[in-house]
Parts: sequence; structure tokens; C-alpha cells
Amino acid sequence: MVLDKDPLQVIDSKTEKDLTRSVLLQIISEQETEGHEPLLTNKVLEAVIRFYGDSMQGILGRYIEQSLMTFIEQQELYKRRMRDVLNANPLKLMGKLADNNLNFLKGLVPGASEEGRTKQEDESEAPGDTSAHGDNSPQQKKNVKPDKPA
Repeated sequence: MVLDKDPLQVIDSKTEKDLTRSVLLQIISEQETEGHEPLLTNKVLEAVIRFYGDSMQGILGRYIEQSLMTFIEQQELYKRRMRDVLNANPLKLMGKLADNNLNFLKGLVPGASEEGRTKQEDESEAPGDTSAHGDNSPQQKKNVKPDKPA
């Protein structure tokens, strides 16, 4: 039930007392004695015990709970991302990475964007400019006068 993330509550049938915490602590104790690496080291348990009766006791409980919930959320996000990467088509993934790199590099190089390239091409194709075309079409020839008289 706990591993399936089902809500759990243990009630004593005779006294109607809630035994949930005691049972959960017993499960942790059994897990640690069965050879599993302890999650709650002696150092952690000693620190927790020192908080009992302290004015920060309530805050510590909420802090530990919130920290653990955040850790679980991050773990789920990591698992989902790894699953997405492992299930992805390698060629599509490489294409996407290449596109991202190209977009990044375009942002670094002035005039490398599509708009900048189109504007430069338009300027270089102005009437009478032969730099953009390698042909010698009559429309692009210029009459050049020599600097010195002949």
C-alpha cells in the first residue's frame, strides 16, 4: 500500500486508537535491519531527537516534509526526462540539438539571422552591383573611366 502511494491509516480495533505512525516507524525499522542502507543515519536520528520539546519542533517537521516532497517531485521530473530521452528517436534528438546550437550561434553572430541575411542579400543585389552575381550581364556592367588621360 505504501509503495503504491495509497493513503494508509491503521486503527486499533479495540481502542480505536490511530496506530499509523507506529506502524510506519516499525516498517522503517524493519527495512533498515533487513540490510537496506539506512535513510535515517544515527546522526540524523540524534538531531531529530534533540528537536523534541524545542520551540523549533513544529517547524522542523514541516521543513522535513516539504523538503522530501520537493525531492520526490524533482526525482519524478528527472525520471520523466530520462524516459523521454531514452524513448526519443536519436536522429530527431540530434536534429533538435543541432537546431538549438545553430539558433544559439545565430544569436552570437551579428547579421546571421534570417532577417539580417535577407537584408544583406537585398543590398548586395542593388542595380549596378556586380558583387552578388558572377556573370557579365549587360544590366550589371559599369562604364569605368580611366583616372589618367590616355
